[in-house]
Amino acid sequence: MKVLVTGGAGFIGTNLCNELRSRGNSVIACDLYNTDLDDYVRCDVRNYRQIEKVFEEHGPFDYVYHLAAEYGRWNGEAYYENLWQTNVIGLKHILRLQEKLKFRMISFSSAEVYGDYEGRMTEAVMVENKIKDTYQMNDYAISKWAGELMCLNSAQMFGTETVRVRPVNCYGPHEEYTPYRGFIPKFIYHALHDKPYTVYKGHKRIIDYVEDTCRTFVNIVDNFIPGEVYNVGGRLEWEMDIKEYSDLILKATGADESLVTYKEAEPFTTKIKTMDFSRAVKDLNHNPEVDPQEGIKRTVEWMKWYYRL
Repeated sequence: MKVLVTGGAGFIGTNLCNELRSRGNSVIACDLYNTDLDDYVRCDVRNYRQIEKVFEEHGPFDYVYHLAAEYGRWNGEAYYENLWQTNVIGLKHILRLQEKLKFRMISFSSAEVYGDYEGRMTEAVMVENKIKDTYQMNDYAISKWAGELMCLNSAQMFGTETVRVRPVNCYGPHEEYTPYRGFIPKFIYHALHDKPYTVYKGHKRIIDYVEDTCRTFVNIVDNFIPGEVYNVGGRLEWEMDIKEYSDLILKATGADESLVTYKEAEPFTTKIKTMDFSRAVKDLNHNPEVDPQEGIKRTVEWMKWYYRL
């Protein structure tokens, strides 16, 4: 099949392109960056002309994985113009092209859409609970939920076929450090560079190694169910307190615990994310293999290589 991956030079996008190609697909990646990657086109999804040109010159595509997004709560606060233009207007451009060209799409949302919902986060939560009851606490989460509603609306109005996915704390190789990344790469980067970092107590998470995640994402094309939505993350028994993840990172890097400052739970941040992945297991053969200990070890080794440490 011929596949387009928007955001294909990013963290998940890079790993996803590798997995798609390993299964014999023809893949074009597009992203904001100037790079010398093969089968890559520079494109800003905020500009309709640019993304339309990708389809005109490199299409038609059987599937489009739409990952291009501004990521993260604090990034969304500091650069909210970029967040809304990319996550909402950019997706709208893709939907307009989908309505015309009829490709199938896998649209990337986020587990952040559940906000601070207290309970087991099944996919049905977003259908059965009023939006005000899910306590979405930041523009990033709201923009991702708006994107999901746009996909559903397009399907109703124009018959487009889209599967939505909600990744959960994905981590691993090819994720470069920025202050707006998730806690795993942030902690590892700081530990490797002997820099202090803060751990907020009382927060629990499930993390998912990116190669496991991307296998599941690629499995979607083997059982594409239009309109479906999937949580994708690690095994339930891997859920841990963020301090426990920090301890694993200190062990893997050899850093001293004196780097860590412990504080009470961070305000405006979901305390416990108890996710349900049974739908992805059933439909997509979701089967995470790399546990946090091994995944963190591999990520540390990649960061050592990347930063020449």
